[in-house]
Amino acid sequence: MRKVLGILTEDFRLYHDVVAALRARDLPFVTLSFSRRVPENVGAVLTSSAEAPRIRAHNLVVVDDVENAIARALQVSKGKTEWHELLIGVDPGREPGVAVLGDGDVLDTRLASSPEAVRDQVRTAVRMFPARQVRVRVGHGDPTNRNRILNSLAADRLRVEIVDEAGTTHRSPQPDLDAAVDIARTPGVRVEPPFEVRPTPGEVREIQRRSRLQSGGRVTISTELAGAVARGEITLDAAVERQMRRDRRSEH
Repeated sequence: MRKVLGILTEDFRLYHDVVAALRARDLPFVTLSFSRRVPENVGAVLTSSAEAPRIRAHNLVVVDDVENAIARALQVSKGKTEWHELLIGVDPGREPGVAVLGDGDVLDTRLASSPEAVRDQVRTAVRMFPARQVRVRVGHGDPTNRNRILNSLAADRLRVEIVDEAGTTHRSPQPDLDAAVDIARTPGVRVEPPFEVRPTPGEVREIQRRSRLQSGGRVTISTELAGAVARGEITLDAAVERQMRRDRRSEH
């Protein structure tokens, strides 16, 4: 019997958010009622913390963070307390795509806010899904952001591999996430950081262009500041503010 996820809540906002997340990931689900028994094919029940005491189910998952709760519900529905192998695929970019697979099944996909933020997502996945073996696989493209990701992961001493991204490009509503799933499933070459982060002139110019847009055309940050942004040493917001202070001082 194929297990599905169930939603049991009278909180309309929570229901809407969970349904949207499940549909975005094409996960089967059913809407449950407090007045009826939970069907046997429901592998996990998603609900709010306030409503949880009203529900008699051993497979209950309380929703705090929607994505984390869905990932946890998938694990519960499979009856897993430990995975044999956890694969984490990363499609490098300014906002990298991250996919978490447990024994071949997709457990979670999401975008990281920056290359360095991948580390927190990896740590969360390792904590949420205990596994005998963990591999992190990072696509070989976009060397600047790729190396920032690899360097940020170095402190956690995980097995990290670089994967040839050929064939992982997708024309879909979520191409970065689909690519991350493919990267997770593709064996790579084990690597040991640190790696040099050397932005290209084109990347520096692109960050300068973004600084003009972000500041409403008031400033263009220097190549020095743009390089620091590209290397992850400073945020674009901070670089724009620093450039504006420099320009004000030069006017006096």
